[in-house]
Amino acid sequence: MKALLIIDMQIGSFKPYTLRHDTFGIIERINNLSSFFRKNNDKVIFIQHDGSAENCFLPNTEDWRILPELTTGKADLMVSKPANDAFYNTSLQTILAKYNINELFITGCATDFCVDATVKSGLNKEYSLTIIEDAHTTADRPFLSASIAIKHYNWMWADMTATRFKIRVIKTNELIGINVKS
Repeated sequence: MKALLIIDMQIGSFKPYTLRHDTFGIIERINNLSSFFRKNNDKVIFIQHDGSAENCFLPNTEDWRILPELTTGKADLMVSKPANDAFYNTSLQTILAKYNINELFITGCATDFCVDATVKSGLNKEYSLTIIEDAHTTADRPFLSASIAIKHYNWMWADMTATRFKIRVIKTNELIGINVKS
């Protein structure tokens, strides 16, 4: 079975919405992807950063909530995480085992932190990984623009070595077969 991971697409990460690269395009593509996964009876899993240790992104606060523009479904699953890696001290691996999920499709925020940490952890746990190259985002960094960081990580993930699976890096429309803005 397959699962779409939507990492840290929370209100607190997008204040203001212009902070992240192509916010509304990312939201549109994630909504198209989640609809596609739901129609195929695959799982959609929202990962939410719980920043209690840093006194931010506190559960059930506005910053912790999923962006209101993202569509959620009744069968969607939610996982709270205390660190960048969505597997670290979370219920994610238990959920994946429960539903016999071995193929992950990764989207979300921030490319260079939580998305990257989750990709590498998933690879080490030998999941088949597909990163949706136009459905993850980040902010400009002191020495690197967001658009260059996103391109860099897409290139790096596509060239990573794995023992059982090669990481795929593909665009939304390559996966779901519809034309969406990128």
